Amino acid sequence: MSLVETITLASVFLFVLVHVFGGKLTFLNVTPRSVWLSAAGGVSVAYVFVHLLPELAQHQETLQERTRLGDGPLAGIESHAYLIALAGLGLFYGVERFARSAGGTNKADGGKEIPATVFWTHLSAFALYNVLIGYLLVHREEGDLRGLIIYAIAMGLHFIVNDQGLRGQHGGTYHRYGRWLLAAAPVIGYLIGISTEISPLLLSSLFAFLAGGVILNVLKEELPEERESRFWAFAGGAALYTVLLLATS
Repeated sequence: MSLVETITLASVFLFVLVHVFGGKLTFLNVTPRSVWLSAAGGVSVAYVFVHLLPELAQHQETLQERTRLGDGPLAGIESHAYLIALAGLGLFYGVERFARSAGGTNKADGGKEIPATVFWTHLSAFALYNVLIGYLLVHREEGDLRGLIIYAIAMGLHFIVNDQGLRGQHGGTYHRYGRWLLAAAPVIGYLIGISTEISPLLLSSLFAFLAGGVILNVLKEELPEERESRFWAFAGGAALYTVLLLATS
């Protein structure tokens, strides 16, 4: 097994640990929002805007080239990758609005108890999201060690942000069932990744979709007023990771 394959497998294991033992990180579950969660959100956003979006431009070229001579639904559209990123953002926004409007907030915080159908719909969306992240851990535009480490750090911190948000929203139901589903999802994505190959067109589409999902899922945790988010921690995390990305590019 090569060094890249070893670190890829270790990254999957760390993704699993984030969800399985996220409840142990009680210092993150505070108001005002933990500086560590805000900083982790900043890192994830920096990764998207400094690393993933420039890659998205390359994926856009791939999509444009592959569809230029086609007559499918994307033929003639000049911004395929960006439209897919917008679709990813819009889909997760819709899922989040559905979960909050149908179920309110966690009853431990004084809200309504979240119905089981809403819980499983919400968690299923995040499970597919985690499968995608696990899959793209294997199939990245940059297959080198540097690209792997940059991706793994950003997504690992992103998992922490998502885990704490879902834990706060769904409470004990998430701890009993949801965390195991989300812990298994990146493993499934990894196994699919090492056993299948997909076309450059589909790979570019998946990266674009992920970019939109990450932006929405980070900002929806940082922006609500009741979070009392730490702007300077968020900005600091984004700035430091931006410097790291630029220094290693």
